[in-house]
Amino acid sequence: MDTRPVRLGVIGLGPRAETLLATLRNFSQEECCVTAVCDIALQRVEKILGIFAANKLPLPRTFADHRKLLADSEVDAVLIPTSWNSHLAIAADAMKAGKYAGIEVGGASSLDELWQLVRNAESFGGACMMLENCCYGRNELLVTNMVRQGLFGEIVHCSCGYEHDIAWELVDKNGCMCERGFQNLKRCGDLYPTHGLGPIAKILRINRGNRFLAVSSFASKARGFRRYAEKVGSPVTEFAMGDVVTSVIKCANGETITLTHGISLPRPYSRDCRVQGTKGIWLEDAKGIFIEGISETKTEIDVAGNPYYTHVWDPVEKFYEKYDHPLWQEFRNNPTGGHGGMDTLSLRAFLDAARNRTPPPIDVYDCAAWMAVTALSESSVAAGGLPMPFPDFTDGKWIYETRGKISKWDLNA
Repeated sequence: MDTRPVRLGVIGLGPRAETLLATLRNFSQEECCVTAVCDIALQRVEKILGIFAANKLPLPRTFADHRKLLADSEVDAVLIPTSWNSHLAIAADAMKAGKYAGIEVGGASSLDELWQLVRNAESFGGACMMLENCCYGRNELLVTNMVRQGLFGEIVHCSCGYEHDIAWELVDKNGCMCERGFQNLKRCGDLYPTHGLGPIAKILRINRGNRFLAVSSFASKARGFRRYAEKVGSPVTEFAMGDVVTSVIKCANGETITLTHGISLPRPYSRDCRVQGTKGIWLEDAKGIFIEGISETKTEIDVAGNPYYTHVWDPVEKFYEKYDHPLWQEFRNNPTGGHGGMDTLSLRAFLDAARNRTPPPIDVYDCAAWMAVTALSESSVAAGGLPMPFPDFTDGKWIYETRGKISKWDLNA
């Protein structure tokens, strides 16, 4: 196994890049070093250089053109936390240059850009990994481990989503919006599917013996963004995005998945995860798991004297001691880094793949299948919920149930 540090470039120096760099500061110089950064905005480059200087770190080379950074022989891999309309094209360029590309989450604008991403991964010496940190969440990996051990029986149905009131982030009193706000102004579909869908796809072995077949999507009326815009006096009040977008995916092995996207109405944060099998269920919002034969089933008597049964949730924490995923068994005593440590794990998984030139645990076929939900859901909403078929980005390779465990970071074994 290669032990040299990975020389990283960072393309796109907005707030997410700052968060990633803050997590990377916890890594040793033997693991990685940032040798180059790139942004078209000079003030962002200067801000990042100031952060490096304040932390007494070697200053990286700077670029305004990502293609020049990708030509730098002192860069092995790149992180690409840029806008949703640019990160896939930049990742395709990275793979043409033989680099490993770590892209941030967000849905695709078209199927064509996903096909380009896949073909570049297949044709050149690089690889693409989505930095979907939720795939490395403790509870998501706990349930994955329990499913692999058969505790849930055969999986029948799952649900997931992204429900988070962030209207205040996307529009201000002057009508100015971040790039994500502009996406919600103009588009209607599930624009942010992967936080919930990524872990569920791994549990269902999507692209590894299973695949998404079709998706049907519906959008509610749009009131939440308008309500917030009027509240703060914004001149921009009419948004295309429905307040709640509901999608149902059918899988080749017979499972169904319900996805919910809602970011403009008041509610606590939730990824809305549910894994339902023939022997048990995990429900994120209940913070509970029920496993037949392990969890309590109460027998009670109704008014007519007939027995009935009540299943009782066990707290998720009850299962940590015995079923914590091996990654969290190792990590749980020192969960440093952003998002409760999930950023650390996803970045280490990426660095391991880039260092050893092995397939990443969230590969280009995963990226394409998960991100296709956005483009397909937009089409389905516009067509009144008509099912939209998923392309088979693997060209039939999905039928093979396993490609072998690559490393400890592998989510597919």
